[in-house]
Amino acid sequence: MAQSLSKVYLHLTFSTKNRLPLIDKEIKPRLLEYLGGICKQLNCIPIQTGGTEDHVHILCLLSKKITQIKLVEEVKKSSSKWIKTIAPNYRHFYWPDGYGIFSVNPSEVNIVIDYIQNQEEHHRKRTFQEEYIAFLKKYNIDYNEQYLWD
Repeated sequence: MAQSLSKVYLHLTFSTKNRLPLIDKEIKPRLLEYLGGICKQLNCIPIQTGGTEDHVHILCLLSKKITQIKLVEEVKKSSSKWIKTIAPNYRHFYWPDGYGIFSVNPSEVNIVIDYIQNQEEHHRKRTFQEEYIAFLKKYNIDYNEQYLWD
């Protein structure tokens, strides 16, 4: 083949360190925009960002020029450094080491977009931990809950 083609949709989610409610209404829109901007810089087209006060979700197309781990590393590192410069109350903002990254069937992209857009509604009924474990079960990922949380 002469051409290398790729279209891999990824749903990335991770919480704040210790799931502290640090993403307040003042910073949330700017943070979500910044996360999308980091994806763009890495040639990973952001489709939807969202979250609540203790976690975020990113739906993007993975560039064929970057690995999943490099995407996650850059998104978390850059956004953590940036948010600490916004105001003194964010100087202790951290992301934990862990994350979840899941493939998305192209036929389900709109479902994931809706899901991410409606995070506030979803989390009136369940916590991030419950949501995350549901993802792990949906994707048949073996895990030990002892090591899931920071």
